[in-house]
Amino acid sequence: MISLIIPPRDQIARVSKMLADEYGTASNIKSRVNRLSVLGAITSVQARLKLYQRVPTNGLVIYCGTIVTDEGKEKKVNIDFEPFKPVNTSLYLCDNKFHTEALQALLVDDNKFGFIVMDGNGCLFGTLQGNTREVLHKFTVDLPKKHGRGGQSALRFARLRMEKRHNYVRKVAETTVEMFMKNDKVAVAGLILAGSADFKTELGQSDMFDQRLQAKIIKTVDVSYGGENGFNQAIELSADALQNVKFIQEKKLIQAYFDEISTDTGKYVFGIQDTLHALEMGAVETLICWENLDITRYRLKRSSGEEKLIHLRPDEERSEEVRRKYFTDPDTNTEMEVIESVSFLEWLANNYKTFGAVLEIVTDRSQEGAQFVRGFGGIGGILRYRVELQHLELDNEDDGINLDDY
Repeated sequence: MISLIIPPRDQIARVSKMLADEYGTASNIKSRVNRLSVLGAITSVQARLKLYQRVPTNGLVIYCGTIVTDEGKEKKVNIDFEPFKPVNTSLYLCDNKFHTEALQALLVDDNKFGFIVMDGNGCLFGTLQGNTREVLHKFTVDLPKKHGRGGQSALRFARLRMEKRHNYVRKVAETTVEMFMKNDKVAVAGLILAGSADFKTELGQSDMFDQRLQAKIIKTVDVSYGGENGFNQAIELSADALQNVKFIQEKKLIQAYFDEISTDTGKYVFGIQDTLHALEMGAVETLICWENLDITRYRLKRSSGEEKLIHLRPDEERSEEVRRKYFTDPDTNTEMEVIESVSFLEWLANNYKTFGAVLEIVTDRSQEGAQFVRGFGGIGGILRYRVELQHLELDNEDDGINLDDY
């Protein structure tokens, strides 16, 4: 099995040459079966690469090889795609499995953070998302130093100097809005101000700096350089603060959920049964789900042709009594046909938008998160309006779920 990951801005020609070299090396493999498998996979990857004139914006991932299907048959696969975020890894591996570690890293953190690196020579605006950094814009300035010039009074020179510094801060504040605001909303999870002089502090406290962006400042760091070197240093110095942001956001979200419960507004829901009812009604504004929610969604078919949905946890699946209750067709007393079985969390991730809800995945690492998982089953939501769920007629046999085609 060949795993090939090409980062953005790499050259297709370089990768093609590397594969040609690998083909020559693989020709020396002694085992005939292995040799033919590897040579076949390399040829297949080379053919797929010819479909691309250049590497896509986010890079290119190709997996090629012979896999064994569930029925025990061998099947050749060749998968190529552009990742949904830039992948900063260059990888070529020939192994007995596909290597997806670099892609898993893209899923870990989707928060985007903005960086402003400013000093007396200029300013740089950049973003950091996961392990991908991007420079959005940079400009240089020529500010007068403190020493005097002939023919000017000290006061006049100081006034001109302060005016130019003021204009510089104004320009940075205006450019920040252009870079980090989209449709009147802040496009980043947090802002880090960095610099080697007191400009960064001046900017953060300035009235010219947009209030919405000011609220997003999570750290101000001192760096020894400006420009891209300063950007790299700022990322290293603010690593701890960036990790805490998601943690704090998660705590705030679950606390807001608990506040709805403690004030008994009725604008909350928990448990898989009630949450799905509220989703069907379009009442869920924010859907909160634990990242390790281990529930399987089964779509079953009765002998009459009617479909039935059930959701079971692993311990329930292992119980003979539960399986007899939910998987047995009451008409014929035989086991029903399983049309589809999928992870409930995966189903939610694919379908939450159709219900007009916002999906928030939380962990159990915070005190609030652990309480949400233990006390509320790891699934719930904040509602747009009060819903009297107990008045709904629940069909226990169908696990309280309407059989609409989602």
